[in-house]
Amino acid sequence: MTVTRAPKMIIVNLIGGLGNQMFQYACGYALGRDSGLTVKVTADLLDTYSRHNGPELNRVFRTSAPVAEPRDMRKLLGGWRAIPKVRRLLALRALRSLRGRHFFVDPQFRFSKELQRLAGRGMYLQGYWQSERYFSRHANMIRKEFTFGNPPTGCNAELALQIRQGVSVSLHIRRGDYASCPKTLAYHGLCEPEYYFRAIDYIRRHIPKFRIFAFSDDPQWVAGTLKSRHPEMVIVDHNLGDQSHNDMLLMSLCHHHIIANSSFSWWGAWLNPDPNKIVIAPRNWFSNGPDTADLIPENWFRL
Repeated sequence: MTVTRAPKMIIVNLIGGLGNQMFQYACGYALGRDSGLTVKVTADLLDTYSRHNGPELNRVFRTSAPVAEPRDMRKLLGGWRAIPKVRRLLALRALRSLRGRHFFVDPQFRFSKELQRLAGRGMYLQGYWQSERYFSRHANMIRKEFTFGNPPTGCNAELALQIRQGVSVSLHIRRGDYASCPKTLAYHGLCEPEYYFRAIDYIRRHIPKFRIFAFSDDPQWVAGTLKSRHPEMVIVDHNLGDQSHNDMLLMSLCHHHIIANSSFSWWGAWLNPDPNKIVIAPRNWFSNGPDTADLIPENWFRL
């Protein structure tokens, strides 16, 4: 009797917005480098994330990961586990005994040591995997994978020139559904104005002269709340919809960073390779959520 063996590959399930997808791919990419396995991505569960722009990695960056075919999923997980609706259910803790030996679910912001040890047998990754510890050993290669596909043009090219001319600080304010949806607000919370004022003061104690470039999905709030105290602030408000990734590109060009409780600005800061950069993150990433001790790199500051 011939025994069919599961293909040795790593399949990364992409969910959420661009920043979330970057964490997921970076984790899988690093595991693939360590184990010598092919890394593929699938976005067949993204239909539940309508407020985002769909699968963005291959559109925005020069990533090298091919898309997993349904047959890849069937060979790795087995027929019934490969069904999208079933995979969504298998992410539930109560059903973990049914996942099989290749199905791995993110333990929610806590670094999993066993992932690297078991990668060589092939795996399907479902979840967010939001910790630099999964991929920091391959930081240079990850940044290469996340090279933006197109250079800035038009207004963005002008802003990129301004950012490079002097000492620049990116400041990201995430509001949108955080502010408008009571359930989302109760879970994620919002960074209060005092956080941004403290962060700006912190940078000013270390760098006497700089220019702030503010990025937000609520530029009117920024103008009325933050710019009134810092009139020199430049508010970037034109990169909308499927062009919003240009905000991340511009953030990554800045010298220092004040991020929101958002994976989008986390990556805007991380993509800056300068070891001397100052990055300030909010002390509380969630108002009522999981522990995020492994989310913020050790050399970043939490205020």
